[in-house]
Amino acid sequence: MPLNKRLVAEFVGTFWLVLGGCGSAVLAAAFPNVGIGLTGVSFAFGLTVLTMAFAIGHVSGCHLNPAVSVGLTVGGRFPASELVPYIVAQVLGAIAAAAVLYVIASGKAGFDVSAGFASNGYAEHSPGGYSLLAALVCEVVMTFMFLVVILGATAKKAPAGFAPIAIGLCLTLIHLISIPVTNTSVNPARSTGPAVFVGGWALAQLWLFWVAPIGGAIAAGLFHRACLSDDDA
Repeated sequence: MPLNKRLVAEFVGTFWLVLGGCGSAVLAAAFPNVGIGLTGVSFAFGLTVLTMAFAIGHVSGCHLNPAVSVGLTVGGRFPASELVPYIVAQVLGAIAAAAVLYVIASGKAGFDVSAGFASNGYAEHSPGGYSLLAALVCEVVMTFMFLVVILGATAKKAPAGFAPIAIGLCLTLIHLISIPVTNTSVNPARSTGPAVFVGGWALAQLWLFWVAPIGGAIAAGLFHRACLSDDDA
């Protein structure tokens, strides 16, 4: 598949992940009387990955996440020469989705983007008031486990056709665990999109949501390659 088509797929897929996941948090999580809550937001993120994995997995691999692309590269599943183009496409898709979400959300009286706009944060900007250290550990470990699942579910000897389900449910579980800590990133592109529109504190704290997920992904790639993969996986 030509690189330009794969980049378009990554752009569209990441757009859907941010619009669906962050959109559920901004528009539907606390909607009066019928809000979907944290459980609903968790499933929304998982469903975006699940649906896009079936839609574009055969085109681009459906990374939708710079940390996933890095982890797959370290794990020997993705060429390093294509890493930067993939990350650029993912970040642009996330920003485009955040722009659409901003237009929709700002159509309601009283909307205040500075209130968070589904941005990730720590300390006073953590939903549960968790510290920088807690947020760092949470994001590293959650991303590590996410990549372990992705690398295992997409191995050649894994059951065929089930990877999207395992990966989507894994992301749902990650959100169920970690929304109170950081609003859940495990994805630098997902963090960047909303932060661009919030500015201020969200941009100031964005570094963590690049460093921690990519660190966790690198560790997972190395771990899987050394301990879990087989020669022809």
